[in-house]
Amino acid sequence: MMQNNRNKEQLFVWITMVHFMMVDLMEYLDTHPTDTAAMDSFYHYSSLYNKAMKEYAALYGPLTISTAVPDKTWRWSLSKNPWERGYV
Repeated sequence: MMQNNRNKEQLFVWITMVHFMMVDLMEYLDTHPTDTAAMDSFYHYSSLYNKAMKEYAALYGPLTISTAVPDKTWRWSLSKNPWERGYV
């Protein structure tokens, strides 16, 4: 159980780090819109972020509504809110 929680926390930290890189690159691209290397980096981190969010949702439930798994039950309201899951 402890290993599972550690993996969950590590994945959450990874998602947070990758998301920070995306936001940082978006802000940079606001002032340097023709920097193709920065654009490539943004798409790279965006891909990593989307993959990690899908992995997290599959293992532990969605962090955002965009990664909710479509089925016949609205599970979003059945699980704890992200801030109630012990991340803080």
